[in-house]
Amino acid sequence: MATKQFKKDGYFKIDPEAHLIGDMTPYNYYPGVKMWWDAIANIRRPLTMGAPVSLIETLEPDEMVKNHNPQNLLNAMDKYGVDIACLLPESMMDTTLYSSRWVSNGDMAKVVDSNPDRFMYEPNVSPIKFRGVKNAIWELEYWVKEKGAKIFKYYPPEDTYINDEDLWPFYKRAEELDIVLDIHTGMSWCPPGKSKYAVPILLDDVARDFPHLKIIAFHMGYPYCDELNMIAMGHPNITLCLTLLVPWAIMAPRKFAKIIGEALRFVGPDRITWGVDYAGYAAQMAFAVTGLREFQIPLDMQESYGYPAITDEDRAKIFGLNLARLMGIDTKRRI
Repeated sequence: MATKQFKKDGYFKIDPEAHLIGDMTPYNYYPGVKMWWDAIANIRRPLTMGAPVSLIETLEPDEMVKNHNPQNLLNAMDKYGVDIACLLPESMMDTTLYSSRWVSNGDMAKVVDSNPDRFMYEPNVSPIKFRGVKNAIWELEYWVKEKGAKIFKYYPPEDTYINDEDLWPFYKRAEELDIVLDIHTGMSWCPPGKSKYAVPILLDDVARDFPHLKIIAFHMGYPYCDELNMIAMGHPNITLCLTLLVPWAIMAPRKFAKIIGEALRFVGPDRITWGVDYAGYAAQMAFAVTGLREFQIPLDMQESYGYPAITDEDRAKIFGLNLARLMGIDTKRRI
């Protein structure tokens, strides 16, 4: 079947959260894994409700089917104009009683090395405290010094509070190495992860003690977006990330208008990044690209709330230029 055409644009795009999940067969017997996937089934409803038929009709049938083959990701990137994907191996060790990760950092590296112009390393350093802070620091240093990794992910819900001072040596070393640290903020979305570990206000302590640590707060701290905006307003080393939420620009546009409008008010367009939270569905990329590219804050909300109109310059920054600046990477188009 021929691939349906998708309107090209000139935006340089980086997805900082392209998940590698892999074959779950060896882990499905754990109750925690079943709990996680049961929650995913529920998440689909609020994230996809209201999808317009006109957009669904532009998708190939297999784009709505989960496929974790990395080639599927690359195909979606080509179709929807995403230049670079930071590959994030899923950890979720709390679901397996801390016996193993779902996908290792080494597995991730094999995929990145197969296409280094389009994929980037994003080692998962989780959990930090549970496996030992010194061990996490060793792995951080390895990926930076031996592999040149620039961006890492920490998922507190499987570990401890973001502001647990036992993590301070790790944050200090991350700051010294000048890496970008993505931190999940807000609800964990999927039990058994603990949401209380990731509420955005906890970032206040970290950003204060490590003012040069480049922090990206995934998922806008949802549903605590206002709280995160206030924290980020006071700490210029915090960047907000719209990953997972961008499809609401299509499905729930006034809801998304408030999310991005408040971020533009308190933080500004230079510290907001886009993202897909890709989990094997090409449709996620379609919704995320279309969402930000076509969205505009309704005029009545601009007038009533004082939100600024989103400019082409804003979109370019949010799609990729802001993250590229933080990571120090070339912004030439890959596709």
